Amino acid sequence: MAQTQEIKQPKSENPNPVKVHKKEQEEEDLGLVRILSKDIEGRMNIYVGLTKIKGVSWSLSNAVCKKLNFPKNKKVGTLTEQEIKKISDFLKNPDVPTFLINRRSDMASGENKHLVSTDLELQKEFDIKRLKKIKSYRGVRHASGQPTRGQRTKSHFREKNRKVVGVKKNTNAKKK
Repeated sequence: MAQTQEIKQPKSENPNPVKVHKKEQEEEDLGLVRILSKDIEGRMNIYVGLTKIKGVSWSLSNAVCKKLNFPKNKKVGTLTEQEIKKISDFLKNPDVPTFLINRRSDMASGENKHLVSTDLELQKEFDIKRLKKIKSYRGVRHASGQPTRGQRTKSHFREKNRKVVGVKKNTNAKKK
């Protein structure tokens, strides 16, 4: 009888080690952060992430970073609850020059305001309704679905009509 010998190989703890970079692991841990009812990815910088909020421009985002002493390249996911509250309070009532505010000399109150997220959307809808109601030129253009800022309409803004002027459809296409 022939005897078989077992050859023992040294066992490694993990035959296929997966190397995870420290930077990638940190990015996975950051998740989502909610600021003013907008979810922002945690791996974004504050400077870029704040611009995802409706009503926050690049210049206002820069002003937030400067006024609140946050480095622009700090990740949104590393913010504490207090820092998020600071940012949201500042965006609701920003202490910035008036040229950065998006609602100067409000029609109803006459004061300078800065609106963000749903407040901005609602105010825009009310403004358009007011223009339509008083039948101003811009209101009539909004109502008819035409451009309101003086753009030409001969060759653009035709997607609503879907009619092409001066082009015939060839039904007798030549077949090879």
